[in-house]
Amino acid sequence: MKKLQIAIIGASGYTGAELIRILLNHKKVEIAALIANSNAGQKIEQLYPHLVHYDLPDLKKLEEVDFSKIDIAFGCLPHTTSQETFKKLIPQNPHLKIFDLSADFRLEDPANYQKWYEHEHIAKDLQPQAVYGLSEIHRNKIKKASLIACPGCYPTSALLPLIPLLENNLIETHDIIIDSKSGTSGAGRSVKQSNLFCEVNESVKAYSIGKHRHIGEIEQELGKAAKLSQGAKIEIDFTPHLLPISRGIISTIYVKINPKFSLSDIQNCLETKYADEPFVRVINGEPNIKDVVGTNFCVMTAKQARTSGRAILVSVIDNLCKGASGQAVQNMNIVFGFDEKEGLELTPLFP
Repeated sequence: MKKLQIAIIGASGYTGAELIRILLNHKKVEIAALIANSNAGQKIEQLYPHLVHYDLPDLKKLEEVDFSKIDIAFGCLPHTTSQETFKKLIPQNPHLKIFDLSADFRLEDPANYQKWYEHEHIAKDLQPQAVYGLSEIHRNKIKKASLIACPGCYPTSALLPLIPLLENNLIETHDIIIDSKSGTSGAGRSVKQSNLFCEVNESVKAYSIGKHRHIGEIEQELGKAAKLSQGAKIEIDFTPHLLPISRGIISTIYVKINPKFSLSDIQNCLETKYADEPFVRVINGEPNIKDVVGTNFCVMTAKQARTSGRAILVSVIDNLCKGASGQAVQNMNIVFGFDEKEGLELTPLFP
């Protein structure tokens, strides 16, 4: 059987490199094109020397690739750039299955996109086709989609523990507080003073306090899970922090328990929801980022808070894998009917 042909658009960034790492282990696909306009003509190992061991195509410009021979395109572009690219590419190549890792198609309402990203959405005709690609939650919709908007890393870490609890009315829809901390790879590979070693080493800082762009995405999905009446919405407090580590996210989430239920109901709900999921683990202990580095796993727990009537949820993921490229490959496996674990049976890196 001929392997499916893949193009990675934006292959020079961290998520592009992570996709390459994962797809090299996938038996059903082949990397046919690596696209990075600013680095076109170079070999990928010039940017990422660890890939020198593999026979990978040279980097090309988008217009140099014949997409009629490509089955799957992964988009690893910045927001706004992604919608511009796919607005042109999809009409010319309707056969393509698109897995977009940017934020451009995650928000269903273009006005909401403009609010959070301060940029008008220029591909509004494509937006209704997009399916939000949180694999464990929207699997049935993902199966039938051609444009999958892969979730952000912070939202993935928060939504996986919260959605089952809201779907089953186990927690209140108000006063949800999400405190998340991420490694520096979440900020991308472009040079920024705030991400230099001396700026982040031996320190932790909060940023985008009260206004981070992922709030809109999280609230959208929580609202759907809670089945709110028309016009109602969930509002959260979300604060991200930057850790002096390369990769990984830990999210600590504070919720109010519905008085009809208890912490054991919350734990049972999560265990039942994810019992058959290959990449989600519900544990009784305390999640550690080291438990998931380099993998597509999400590890979570639920604990009783000190204050009455509250619970604390903790989840950990690798921001580049389950929070980006790994989940994108998982979605590809869902769309094509492959074993969901194909290419993703990765052992955590320790120490």
